Amino acid sequence: MLFSKTKLICFVATLFCLNFYSQSAGKKIIDSLLIVSKKQTDKQKVLTYIEVAEKYTGIDLDSAKFYSDKAYNISLKVEDKRLKTIAIIQLGNFARENSEYTKAINYFKESLALSKSINDTVLIANSYSGLGIVNSRLGNFKEAISNFLKGIPVYEALKDTANIARGYLNLAVDLRKIKEFDRCILYNNKALTLFEKNNEHLNIAAIHNNLGGVYNENKEYLKAIKSAEKAKKYFTENDYERYAAYPLTNIAISYDSLNEPIKAEKNYLAAIKLHTEFREPYELAFLNNAYANFKYKHQDHKQAIKIGKKALDFAEEVKALEFITSSCKTLAKSFQKDGNYQQANIYLNKYIISKDSLFEKEKSKDIAEIQTKYETTKKEAQIAIQKEKLLENELAIKNRTLYAILLASALLILGIIFFAIYKKNQYKRKQLQKEIDLKDALATIKTQNRLQEQRLRISRDLHDNIGSQLTFIISSIDNLKYISKDVNDTLKDKLIGISTFTSETIHELRDTIWAMNKSEISVEDLHARILSFVEKAKIATENMLFEVNYNIDKNATFSSLEGMNIFRVIQEAINNAIKYAEASKVEIKLDKKDNQFIASVIDDGVGFDIKNVDLGNGLSNMEKRMSKINGKVVIVSEIEKGTTIKIYL
Repeated sequence: MLFSKTKLICFVATLFCLNFYSQSAGKKIIDSLLIVSKKQTDKQKVLTYIEVAEKYTGIDLDSAKFYSDKAYNISLKVEDKRLKTIAIIQLGNFARENSEYTKAINYFKESLALSKSINDTVLIANSYSGLGIVNSRLGNFKEAISNFLKGIPVYEALKDTANIARGYLNLAVDLRKIKEFDRCILYNNKALTLFEKNNEHLNIAAIHNNLGGVYNENKEYLKAIKSAEKAKKYFTENDYERYAAYPLTNIAISYDSLNEPIKAEKNYLAAIKLHTEFREPYELAFLNNAYANFKYKHQDHKQAIKIGKKALDFAEEVKALEFITSSCKTLAKSFQKDGNYQQANIYLNKYIISKDSLFEKEKSKDIAEIQTKYETTKKEAQIAIQKEKLLENELAIKNRTLYAILLASALLILGIIFFAIYKKNQYKRKQLQKEIDLKDALATIKTQNRLQEQRLRISRDLHDNIGSQLTFIISSIDNLKYISKDVNDTLKDKLIGISTFTSETIHELRDTIWAMNKSEISVEDLHARILSFVEKAKIATENMLFEVNYNIDKNATFSSLEGMNIFRVIQEAINNAIKYAEASKVEIKLDKKDNQFIASVIDDGVGFDIKNVDLGNGLSNMEKRMSKINGKVVIVSEIEKGTTIKIYL
């Protein structure tokens, strides 16, 4: 199997961190710049020579070095710190392209310090960008991403689209290396949009090559070949042949994955040739290791060992720990297949010692910290730009502030006036509502008083007229019993029955008058009335025990209609227990649960089977009474287990 294919691919775009320039690198442009420089001042020549050095970077490194040094020496002569900083950044760019990474880092650190001393945000950003590219080349991806995220916010604040796009591209490449693919695609697309607007074809080609690597990782090899071929064609046609090595590597990996070894080997060799010609040890470390794995895959173990050793030499030269690790792994398995177990064991131990755990253990934490630093740096850069604009527009701001204060004062005064009017109207509405409510309350009280007077009048009439007449009837019947001593027993029994019935009628009439005399009946009144009835019941049933309990606020009240009907239902339930239950105990409970009034009459009598007994008029009357007041009656009874009657309101 091809050596960690996805890991290999993610390094292919490493060198596309280069700060490409969209201008042609043709000799004619360089000649034109040199002609112009002859008529320039020394300060102007510094910038012109730096531009010439940039053009030569992709064509002739010796000429690039010559003009980079010349620009730096002139900057020292004119004693201009800003020009000196720009010249040092160019020296760093040249050292990086010449694979002198230690020198490059030192130059960019020097330029960063100078940029901060003169507070030049652009040059600070350029220095961070340069450091990021070199750290990326060296495999210090954590530091590289940190550098890019410090530079990009400055470019964004300045709206420098060219450098914003390059920063996004650089960041996308390193995000691929640490397998942050979603963010990699995001920043690639951001960069591509900006490069297309600026018509920067070389950078567009770089992104196509980078996306080719992503396609390889997603196993879309035909798409990867198509994108890489576009990039290769552009680099070749525009005299950037040295950069064609990168799409060639992507193409080689695609064909290798498609099991087309002839095409894969052809592109591997072409890429290695270009990187060797332009002396790129970092890329040669990666590429030779990929080619060694290709040989291993096709069982050419001796060639795999030979090429793998080259990869290890280049990796150790640039101290790229990730490639040292991968090369040792390749050599260990190649020696094992070749039967040289001693050498296989040596390289296996080297692999174990050098294995890089950077991305496995700290990736998420580091990226989160870097992202936070990026956001902070971005905000700081924006604040710096805003401060500069505030200084330029201070007078205009003061005038606008004055007008704003006057306008706000006027609006405040109007607001206070409108608020006062609103509160006044609101107060009037409240007063009017109170008057309406008071009139309604008075009308209700008058109506209730009239009803109460009507009740009292009816109750007096019942007491004075019907009550006295019933009393007279009882007295007359009692006299008849004693006068008619010789009357037979049957007649006497009937007279006694009429007297008893009349007495009961008087008691019920008194209960009715009791209810009518009150607009509402409290629990305490109901309890007292029940106790009075129970005392009478005890006289009629000497062997039956009565118990009355209530677990409810005694001040809770019912309407007179509710109170009367509740009492009548309880009265009927007690009478039924006395007549039919043959009980030794009857318990009456008044309770309240879940905001519902519950009255229970419980006996321990013989009980009955509800399904097989006609409950008669008694239950029907109970149900009618409770339905009038929106209540209900529930009866529970079992033979030999007593009866419970509950009413709910």
